[in-house]
Amino acid sequence: MQWAVGSWQLAKSSRRRARCMQAGFYCLLLTAYCLLSSYAQAQTVTDKMIATVNSDGVRPSLITYSDLLWQLALQPDTPIENPTTDSLTRALNLVISQRLILQEAEKLPAIEPTTKEIDERLTEFIKLFPTQDEFYERLKRVGLYSDSEQLKEIVRQRLTIEKYLDFRFRSFTVVTQKEVEDYYRDVWVPRLRKEQPGRIVPELKDVYNDVQSELTENKIESDTDEFLDSAHDRAEIVILDPAYRQAQ
Repeated sequence: MQWAVGSWQLAKSSRRRARCMQAGFYCLLLTAYCLLSSYAQAQTVTDKMIATVNSDGVRPSLITYSDLLWQLALQPDTPIENPTTDSLTRALNLVISQRLILQEAEKLPAIEPTTKEIDERLTEFIKLFPTQDEFYERLKRVGLYSDSEQLKEIVRQRLTIEKYLDFRFRSFTVVTQKEVEDYYRDVWVPRLRKEQPGRIVPELKDVYNDVQSELTENKIESDTDEFLDSAHDRAEIVILDPAYRQAQ
């Protein structure tokens, strides 16, 4: 699983719908933001409220500008200085999808990551960047620090999402031998011939495991996309900042 939770194409803005926000709810949201939400209290005073995901009007699942910066910072090779509206909107779409999965995942306490798992995953994640020092310097520029509880919480959430998707989709994904044979003939071989003309095409028995693995991942991705489409359709997603209204 990719740490950016982007390999499943989580953000599909053409299929998303944001709902208008009533003035009374907005006032209540401001109160909840300032007084009740421990997550929001971790933000800076100048932070902006960008969106809510399935808010109950009391303890909203608030997405702030800092969340978008953190999403960008945790994606290797992604610029974080003066991010464009387009890059921030893509980050918002990803964060919305992450929140939707996380809200489902946290209904299953059995998949809650342990402290050891969180520490190990953070170590693995750092390896995606050139050096540990560069990783922490990059995060520092967006308000995250090596000893930050917020950083640990982000890692916990990402790992929870991964474990949930593994539990819900990978554990139950099965491909038959016929499906592998059909995929090899109709997809794998034509693609190889197009990408590497002149190469001798290996027999299925020599690449069976690779073809089976690729087909399995494709099925998982397709199932995850369907799950997210359904979750978006059911969700109450409110875009608070007009600059991000295209994120739906």
